[in-house]
Amino acid sequence: MDNQASRALQQFKNSVGIRFQLYNSLFTSLPFHRIEKTGTLLSLLLINCEEGYKNKRSPIQIIDEFFTKHTMLVNQKDRLDILFRFIQFVERQIVLFDALEDATFRDINDLTGVGTIKHLESEILQNQKENELAVKLKDFAIRLVLTAHPTQFYPDTVLGIINDLSKSLKENNTLEINTYLQQLGKTPFFKKQKPTPYDEAVSLIWYLENVFYSAIGKIITGLRTQFPNAINENNPVINMGFWPGGDRDGNPFVTTEITVKVADALRGAIIHCYYLDIRRLKRRLTFKGIEPILTTLEKKLYNNIFIPGQRTPLSKQLMLESLNKVRDILIYENNGLFLDLIDNLINKVYVFGLHFASLDVRQESTVHNTVLEAISSKTDALPKNYSSLTDEQKIELLTNMNTSVPDTEFENAIITDTVQTIKAIKTIQDYNGELGCNRYIISQCNSALNVLEVFGLFLLGGWKKEELSIDIIPLFETVDDLQNAAEIMETLYTNKEYAAHLGLRNKRQTIMLGFSDGTKDGGYLMANWGIYKAKEELTAISKKYDIDVIFFDGRGGPPARGGGKTHNFYASMGKNISNKEIQLTIQGQTVSSNFGTVDAAQFNIEKLLHAGITNDLFSTKEITLEKNEEVLLQELADISFDAYNKLKHHPYFADYLSHISPLRFYSETNIGSRPAKRSGSNKLSLKDLRAIPFVGAWSQLKQNVTGYYGVGIAFQEMEKKGKFGELKTLYKNSLFFKTLIDNCEMAMKKSFFGLTEYLAKDEKYGEIWNMIRSEFELTQKYVLLLSGKSELMSNYPIDLLSISMRERIVLPLLTIQQFAIANLREIEDKQLHSPLKETYEKLVIRSSFGIINAGRNSA
Repeated sequence: MDNQASRALQQFKNSVGIRFQLYNSLFTSLPFHRIEKTGTLLSLLLINCEEGYKNKRSPIQIIDEFFTKHTMLVNQKDRLDILFRFIQFVERQIVLFDALEDATFRDINDLTGVGTIKHLESEILQNQKENELAVKLKDFAIRLVLTAHPTQFYPDTVLGIINDLSKSLKENNTLEINTYLQQLGKTPFFKKQKPTPYDEAVSLIWYLENVFYSAIGKIITGLRTQFPNAINENNPVINMGFWPGGDRDGNPFVTTEITVKVADALRGAIIHCYYLDIRRLKRRLTFKGIEPILTTLEKKLYNNIFIPGQRTPLSKQLMLESLNKVRDILIYENNGLFLDLIDNLINKVYVFGLHFASLDVRQESTVHNTVLEAISSKTDALPKNYSSLTDEQKIELLTNMNTSVPDTEFENAIITDTVQTIKAIKTIQDYNGELGCNRYIISQCNSALNVLEVFGLFLLGGWKKEELSIDIIPLFETVDDLQNAAEIMETLYTNKEYAAHLGLRNKRQTIMLGFSDGTKDGGYLMANWGIYKAKEELTAISKKYDIDVIFFDGRGGPPARGGGKTHNFYASMGKNISNKEIQLTIQGQTVSSNFGTVDAAQFNIEKLLHAGITNDLFSTKEITLEKNEEVLLQELADISFDAYNKLKHHPYFADYLSHISPLRFYSETNIGSRPAKRSGSNKLSLKDLRAIPFVGAWSQLKQNVTGYYGVGIAFQEMEKKGKFGELKTLYKNSLFFKTLIDNCEMAMKKSFFGLTEYLAKDEKYGEIWNMIRSEFELTQKYVLLLSGKSELMSNYPIDLLSISMRERIVLPLLTIQQFAIANLREIEDKQLHSPLKETYEKLVIRSSFGIINAGRNSA
């Protein structure tokens, strides 16, 4: 470990570790009913858990032993009441830990070091790459798309306290800290009602206003200041995307009305940010000729947000014209005084326009066929025999539509919504600008027809081909879909009408590649490898047809869902993978953990920018992997895929998830508006089950199957074939492969099999538990052999310490949850009529909050 890393680790120990112990002691003295006793007993329970698991005791044995040794309670209802108090206490401990990490972010991370814009500036100047940078930034950008995927359990009120508490911790304001801890003690964590899609949008708009607006403004201003000619005015370099209110895939609560309402909220939020900035500017820019310009602009902004229903003439161009007039007056009449202030606002307007973030619309592919068949049967816009046409005939018909759907009420609400949404997108573009809503994503896309169905629906919705300002984005996510992606895109590229549409869109095609469903479908290695191969093939086929392909990655959350050290994946790519833009989803706890403060957001956005820019300017690597390396990884992925399939097809796999993990209670946590399954069936189907609850269930079991399963078996098989030395060479030479393994290590480091070891000899579930445990140990053995390390994640000492501390804090919650699940299983297996059944269910649900929140550093 170098000196800088050693200093950062010591800083973490002092600023987070020691201070956590100090402020945690305040909880025991807060003036709440029985809280002192709760805090003391919780410490004893933690010790009991640690000793109990060392001695291979089950959660039920550990909890029962705790009550017998440390309390006089014999009534089960009283005992369960204490467990609920423990949950509340631990939840608040986790909030304190989060706030401490946020408060010390700047001290622990080198904000001008490797991977930052400051570092990039020195690299550019030192190597005289200013001209190359200007060429790169002509069309390169990153796009961060905020999603409402439910992996974050904090209500807005608690997120606000974390934000305020971290500020007080930065300033060591003990009085404020104590006050916020008291507020925390009184603030409920449990949401009694599910949020609506609009509620989810409002929560994420808070981050846009309070974090991204400032952080992105600073980054762009820094780049423009250092390289004034590098940034093209038509390319803002950083874009924000937004899914809440537009993502209707499996979410019946997202309607056209909600979509328009969210677009209005985004417009109102950015105008409000501009309004406040103009007000601040007026305090400084008190010079002749400037005040009337700013006052006029201020009034227009005011009228658009504070007068209900009023939309005065306002556009991005109008704002820039006014601000550039002010800029000229500062330069030519006032010696450039306060020029940095006006430049900062101008840069923000270039990035955010009047849309703030582009609202993406997403829908599942089969819905579009249903809509088209309904249009065929109910109107004359399509022939009555539409459903019996071949795919080729449908494509010919849909790409040459010259009629539109009349205003019709369909019996199915989804059909009505789809038709109305396509029309509403035009309205959003009129008010928010084209970037307000110009992307339509098709999930579960498995054919060219799926894409052209949407093309046809837009024509039926009244859009003209020559005016279709929409990017239609296929989403490929399963193993089969990824393998077929290039063939599907070639069909589209060779379709005359679709090729003409791409010509109008600057010959750029965005393709989304989903990670979560790929992991659920094919396991960790195959999901990663499948995406890589799809990107390689899609880059080649797009180049063949002179199309710039843009990859939009559905990555986020824990490594098992594509998160982890994401920027390293982009930095590892050679020129055989398109690097026109970096687009990725920012999901759940990733928003608060990686982008929760201005410092953190700026740091992590800069790392993505740095990865994308240096990958072109400084990398001499023409291809990411040599042919022999690809062959090696393909063999690994195939072996891993077979191993994962054997586990997935175990006769008790679905039962294991349903009855050992908290999966079936996921939808009752009220953390997201979207149902946990795509269908309403009571039977668990892995196809219908959404990836987030699937991965989340393994996470709460502390088995994290989707982050490593099959890796150990694959490595062992390669060793038997005498190829382990080749894997070591690959690990040493390939950042792509090394990042795969780094993220795998993180998933394993957050596993703890002692929690469920009581299942090892279980008559029904023993075999599957031992399969998973055996694969974990095998993977750990070979990963350490591969890396030459003695401990998982030892090359990331701060992350390692953070995870270790968080896992210790959350251990009582894990124990309580498994205790409750085991009791429920006994009640159900024996068909008992227990009055405590509902209480055990509530314990499972309430435990989930702290368990998931504690894992924020998995993002």
